[in-house]
Amino acid sequence: MAAPAHAVTISRAAEILGEDETLLWEIASDMEPEDGCLWIYDTDERQTVAFTPAGMECLQEMLPEYKTGQPPPRS
Repeated sequence: MAAPAHAVTISRAAEILGEDETLLWEIASDMEPEDGCLWIYDTDERQTVAFTPAGMECLQEMLPEYKTGQPPPRS
């Protein structure tokens, strides 16, 4: 599999998906780099989460479970 060429920040992912950023943070806490979830470190100790295209797909798959209040078990 080829390495991803781009990623979108969690704020942008929330806009794209029309979802609350807080919910996406909750989901991201259960994701791994293998799921397409990456930490981005900036200057002045700023950091955020970003998602590759595979990460966006993973978010879309996980959203219904989190919205019903039943997140999948951590692996």
